[in-house]
Amino acid sequence: MSLDLLGFDNVLLPVGDLGAAVEFYRQAGFPLSFRLDEAGVALFKVGPEMPGVLLRHEEGMLPGPPHDTAPRAWLEVPDAKAAARALEEAGVAVLGKPFSVSTGYTVEIADPWGNVLGFTDYLKRPELARG
Repeated sequence: MSLDLLGFDNVLLPVGDLGAAVEFYRQAGFPLSFRLDEAGVALFKVGPEMPGVLLRHEEGMLPGPPHDTAPRAWLEVPDAKAAARALEEAGVAVLGKPFSVSTGYTVEIADPWGNVLGFTDYLKRPELARG
């Protein structure tokens, strides 16, 4: 069996406090697409498409650090090292220094509930980069 996969829809991340999560992601530079408090969700744009990072309030979810098996969503950026500097300047803690991957470099952050987002570039493999 083979599925005809067309691309990603939303990356869904559970959070314990929608308001605090919206502020964290705004501080990290994510543009808010919409927020529906009555549904407990907020969507942040990633690139020109509609799908993005969808935050969903989960009752009883407590803040905590990321763990070794935390899911990771990586997003493409033009330059991961520049992204790390911009995040730090905005007051968002990065998880270590940018590290080398096969396509370029990646830097990661974690939201207050331990969801990990990476920002990765294709500086070593520009033929694979978007745009």
